[in-house]
Amino acid sequence: MSPAWRLAALATLWIGVPGCGPARGVNAAPTPFPAVPAVQVDVTLFFIGDAGAPAAPPDSEPVLMALRAAAGSAPRSVVVFLGDNVYPRGLPDSADGGRPEAERRLGAQLAVLRATGARGVFVPGNHDWDRQGPGGWDAVRRQERFIGAAGGGAVLLPGGGCPGPAVLDLGQSVRVVALDTQWWLQDGPKPRHPDSVCAADSEHEVIDSLRAALGTAGERRVVVVAHHPLSSGGPHGGHFGWQDHLFPLRDVKSWLWLPLPLIGSVYPIARESGVSSQDMPSRAYRRMRADLDSAFAGSAPLVYAAGHDHTLQVIGGTSAHYELVSGAGFFGHHDRVVALDRTRFARSASGFIRIDFLRDGRARLGVIIVARDGSAAEAFGLWIT
Repeated sequence: MSPAWRLAALATLWIGVPGCGPARGVNAAPTPFPAVPAVQVDVTLFFIGDAGAPAAPPDSEPVLMALRAAAGSAPRSVVVFLGDNVYPRGLPDSADGGRPEAERRLGAQLAVLRATGARGVFVPGNHDWDRQGPGGWDAVRRQERFIGAAGGGAVLLPGGGCPGPAVLDLGQSVRVVALDTQWWLQDGPKPRHPDSVCAADSEHEVIDSLRAALGTAGERRVVVVAHHPLSSGGPHGGHFGWQDHLFPLRDVKSWLWLPLPLIGSVYPIARESGVSSQDMPSRAYRRMRADLDSAFAGSAPLVYAAGHDHTLQVIGGTSAHYELVSGAGFFGHHDRVVALDRTRFARSASGFIRIDFLRDGRARLGVIIVARDGSAAEAFGLWIT
């Protein structure tokens, strides 16, 4: 590197590092799960997001290997895939040259359900909507049909590109409420009042329907699932580090370690300013968050679980009692993360989150970290009821 490039790189570090702060993880000692007889477990939920580019050949993806082992041994398990189920642009048309690979990526996730007998719920993410492109509505409906045709009871919720909420009662103790948060953020065609068949197709109707889903849950614990988080210490939350300023092209390709000092800071600064609707600082995202806050105000859900940022986070919520980010659904696919004021756990690592709901009313959350060989270990545990 020439002296001029070294000087520019140092200048970038001097400017960028203090403003961004270090990547801080919140790590707790594992809390051993007590020996609970299977008959005491009503439902076990697994949350895994952004799993849409698993490794080939089949059965070699470490995170899906670990998920298969965990779901196969858990009683009455339900796996919730939290969006971005097919990278990079969802499921293309059958005539598209990328269709076979897209089918393989989605099929690897469906194979976990077939192997374990677990129920599966997929929620759409922005990449499933053609990476928020103009063909998004068609792409998400293609994915819904593909998942339905695969059999085994897997379903994409909400269906039809509708925003939801879609309500699914599980066992005796849990109500899952699924939202398509990309509907709020999507430009271009989408089901919209008055020209749609969705039960709710305007922001006002979605808020009213969401309030009803929460208010009629009775003794069931409510878990809201979507792709976009309410809070996050990751890049979509507006948190960037010095590497994002110096090597911005890594956001396009992880191996593009091309230094762009000073110029490279334009990209993260723009995102911190809300240039992308996919980031929390944007006006569209803030409006969506305000709508959800309003819907949750009268009857807060126990959990709001999402993906989007490629991290594992447990955050003490304000709208929901606990806000989860589980977007590290295939090995090596993780981002920098910092701890927020209410963060209970945050890690830049591959894995997923599980919650065991017991028949006696208790519920226990565990964050599972996965190694390259597919082995898994609980890095954090917490009784949430």
